[in-house]
Amino acid sequence: MTTAASAPAKPSFKEQMLQAREEAIVQTANRLLAEKGFESMTVDEVAASVGIAKASLYKHFPSKEDLAAAAMVRLMQRTQDVLASVQVDQKPIDKLRAVARWSMEAQLAGEMPSLPHQNSSLRAALMNNRGYLDRLVAISDTLGGWIQAAQADGTLNPKLPAIAVLYTLFARACDPVLGFLKSSGLQSDAEIVDLVLGTCFDGLASR
Repeated sequence: MTTAASAPAKPSFKEQMLQAREEAIVQTANRLLAEKGFESMTVDEVAASVGIAKASLYKHFPSKEDLAAAAMVRLMQRTQDVLASVQVDQKPIDKLRAVARWSMEAQLAGEMPSLPHQNSSLRAALMNNRGYLDRLVAISDTLGGWIQAAQADGTLNPKLPAIAVLYTLFARACDPVLGFLKSSGLQSDAEIVDLVLGTCFDGLASR
């Protein structure tokens, strides 16, 4: 006679509180990484923004690198969710546009952490973070498939190396042009995204 599998135990109140605090820490780190970048962000200001002691923060994340890596893993997971939400019947080029639009909207909303510098200690930590690397590879594979499909159907220049197109799309998530245009106050966020999307996908030459 078989028995039904028992339901997973509900987290205790203490565990729920710890999870909520950890979520608040990661969200705050994400915001500060977007505003200031890894090098300028400090653990002290993350703790102060959350309203906890630095010692309490270190119980969740042993180092600044671990904290920032958690925020980057969260971003990777969010990106995967966006990719999964793209309509299957869309043309490959339209899928790429949709993802680029989302990444720029997230940056303008202050929700997109800046990419770490090449020699950053955060970059070294990310290269040893399996959760980050697995998500990055999955995202790159999905986007790479869309790029190759768009090149095959003629909507994307087939002479461009697919890897160059992929890195160009990644760069739009931290494009300083967005911030420069926003600071000018001449366009709305939606207009800025449309402008940069146009330069990215249509180029600068007159048509």
